[in-house]
Amino acid sequence: MNLLQLIGRKKELFKNDIDRLEEEISSLVSKSSFLVLGGAGSIGQAVTEEIFKRNPNKLHVVDISENNMVELVRSLRSSMGYISGEFKTYALDIGSLEYDAFIKSDGNYDYVLNLSALKHVRSEKDPFTLMRMIDVNVFNTQKTIQQSLECGAKKYFCVSTDKAANPVNMMGGSKRIMELYLMKESQNINISTARFANVAFSDGSLLHGFNMRIEKRQPIVAPNDIRRYFVVPKEAGELCLMSCLFGENRDIFFPKLSEALDLISFADIAVKYLKEKGYDPHLCETEDEARELVNTLPQQGKWPCLFTKSDTTGEKDFEEFFTENETLDLKRFENLGIIKNELSIDQHKIDLFDKKIGQMRSEGYWEKGQIVDLFNKMIPNFNHKETGKYLDSKM
Repeated sequence: MNLLQLIGRKKELFKNDIDRLEEEISSLVSKSSFLVLGGAGSIGQAVTEEIFKRNPNKLHVVDISENNMVELVRSLRSSMGYISGEFKTYALDIGSLEYDAFIKSDGNYDYVLNLSALKHVRSEKDPFTLMRMIDVNVFNTQKTIQQSLECGAKKYFCVSTDKAANPVNMMGGSKRIMELYLMKESQNINISTARFANVAFSDGSLLHGFNMRIEKRQPIVAPNDIRRYFVVPKEAGELCLMSCLFGENRDIFFPKLSEALDLISFADIAVKYLKEKGYDPHLCETEDEARELVNTLPQQGKWPCLFTKSDTTGEKDFEEFFTENETLDLKRFENLGIIKNELSIDQHKIDLFDKKIGQMRSEGYWEKGQIVDLFNKMIPNFNHKETGKYLDSKM
């Protein structure tokens, strides 16, 4: 399946930048040691592959998913074989005591890349998953930065999201708050990050769900009024690695908008996807109709689709990688932009967030409204859209 064609492109975004700097990239990787956290997720696997294929001195990968880690190793061995340096994987929870013991046993890394995250907008539907999102996206990041500093790492990279620019959902808000913590910690260790678009067919994404629906012979459902920027997994890995290796302290990398990177709707991708699978889309009016027709239409070379308007909480009307108040460097790379940040710490807000979240957790119970109110205090003009509907309530 040609992912680039499905998202409306003919060539990879960063090819010219990568080709121009390949000798320097390979040299840096081959003499360095890396720790990749969240390395078995879609973006983490892409980053791990970009490092692995350039023969690092040491590459350790940590992820909470044992099954995904097994598949990562199988994929690397089957496609690239082996490296002369040390390659090991660990099925660990970053927030656990076992992970702390692992870091104490080694911890000797030049670069630490944190790709772990709760990334779904749907994870804000209840206060409990939302609190875990905060723990993973904010406090685990703070913890692993401190450990990297104590172990003498020279660079820490942490992935952000385009949804952190003028956020409207709690996931984007949590990543924006994470960026505030990164700013504080950048006084002590070099930190860079990246904001990027949706990663096409990443685990758990709507596009990945298309594969599951075909496999399980179920209808394809997609919004027809939401347009997004997409990168393929390889581009996501390249963007993260470029920011890690070449980003200056407090830099945020992002894909430049160009003719090669344009908005496309989920419904349009669904149509292209079905065509490549050999099916014509058949538009349905209701969920019941779509579920019924999936029993007969595929034999006729058609697939039932339900394309609807989005009405769920947290959906942003448009995507952006930066705000009008951020300073940009658009000259250093051909297709990579950089947000340049001066040191600016709002210690009062960080202390407030630590205190309020700490109080909620110590009391053992909290409501979503409390967290939303706190996010409103943390993020100027936080435009959270609460519709009372969530993706889990739809097909």
